[in-house]
Amino acid sequence: MRWNALFDDLEAQLAEAEVLGRESEVSERARAELASIGMADRLRGSLGRSVGVHLVSGTDFLGTLSHAGAESLVIDEAAHQILIPYAAVSHYRGIGRYAVAEPSAVRRRLGLANALRSLARDRAPLTVLLASGTAGEARISGVIDRVGRDFLDLAVTPPGEARRASNVVDVATVPFGSLLALRSMRPGEL
Repeated sequence: MRWNALFDDLEAQLAEAEVLGRESEVSERARAELASIGMADRLRGSLGRSVGVHLVSGTDFLGTLSHAGAESLVIDEAAHQILIPYAAVSHYRGIGRYAVAEPSAVRRRLGLANALRSLARDRAPLTVLLASGTAGEARISGVIDRVGRDFLDLAVTPPGEARRASNVVDVATVPFGSLLALRSMRPGEL
């Protein structure tokens, strides 16, 4: 009888160790999977949701997340769209716990410069928010004339004025690293 109890006890210990081993493996796999998720994937899981984006300068935007690319996101407000580079964000509010990987290899390679070139091609009037040291941020209105690898040339115009040679008061060359956000009118709102 003693032997039966001993073998039953050993069998229970072995079964418990096996369950603990499986639970440990599942936990380790979950941690490894979570470690492979990027911010863009998390944001893609929240497309169509109302989210808050808090910039490093202190400015907040609240709107519907309509795009999450390789290097930037787009928030839709009632009359505007805001393109925000990920590097300009301090934190997000309202994003879900789901992550969605970008299935398109081409889209994974499209960065901030591609989005800016599209705005330049459309001659879209913009308000550009720039990092401005201890002052927080500066705002410049204009139209993107050219986009390089890591900079853009903005034809500065008075707010609300069209980009015509007579309206251009200056040309600002802006390094991508100082971009906080670009606000444009939503298509159809012009």
